[in-house]
Amino acid sequence: MTRCGFVAIVGAPNAGKSTLLNRLTGAKLSIVSPKAQTTRFRVLGIFMHRQSQVLLVDTPGIFRPRRKLDRAMVAAAWTGAADADLTVLLVDARAGLRDEVREIVGKLAEAKRRCWLVLNKTDLVSPTALLPLTQSLSELAPFEETYMVSAQTGDGVAALGDALAEAMPEGPYLYPEDDLTDLPDRLLAAEIVREQIFLQTHEEVPYGATVETESFAERRDGSVRIDVTVYVSRAGHKAILIGDKGSRIKSIGARARQDLAGLLDRPVHLFLNVKERKGWDEEGARLRAIGLEDPGKAG
Repeated sequence: MTRCGFVAIVGAPNAGKSTLLNRLTGAKLSIVSPKAQTTRFRVLGIFMHRQSQVLLVDTPGIFRPRRKLDRAMVAAAWTGAADADLTVLLVDARAGLRDEVREIVGKLAEAKRRCWLVLNKTDLVSPTALLPLTQSLSELAPFEETYMVSAQTGDGVAALGDALAEAMPEGPYLYPEDDLTDLPDRLLAAEIVREQIFLQTHEEVPYGATVETESFAERRDGSVRIDVTVYVSRAGHKAILIGDKGSRIKSIGARARQDLAGLLDRPVHLFLNVKERKGWDEEGARLRAIGLEDPGKAG
């Protein structure tokens, strides 16, 4: 008998949601950087295990939104949780019970849905600190199960994967068994470029940039040509992204091309273009291009 279900991974920014999704699926599907709020929309990772298809939804970190982009990201996170058979609250054990975590737990308790607690980054915390943290969180919401993991090292992740597979409802698979994600290749290409912007630039530059795939063309020799535009909100950001004599954008392109060739399993010709576009993070069309709903059109 096969099992299949959706698991939403929710939490505050930088709790390690994308790292956990990538660790469970064994593939780099969701972009990861040490900076908060890297994930901007829901990413589905397909985890096949013991006759179960676990559809893992990596959601953007939940925080207090200011811009239209922020509101769209938070809405995507809560929609992911509402649609799931099971919600996993991932908490950074090192950061502990911060106000933003307390707020998320309160909302989950109100929703009265199946919810598990997973403490992450436990390799960075003394074991004696974990029990009081678990107790404090359990007093705020009724968690069915609690797991301690380190998504970074993989410690405890196999046990969590076993339990998730077992917890899924009986039913047919919703995706082919060899699929890893439902993310279209165009969106995947844009995300991999955006990851390199996060890794190779600093301060507000990555947050002031959005990436769109303009064209994705299969070539006769089996390779693919991808044209990508990076929109930035300020002229200064454009100069930083391009770098001295184009050095920074070349480096971003080279690393992204390497990652994409591995993920798409074929040679990739990647062309990047940087354009200044003030206020892109308030434009509905730009938000839709990166896979988000326009929060201004809700209801």
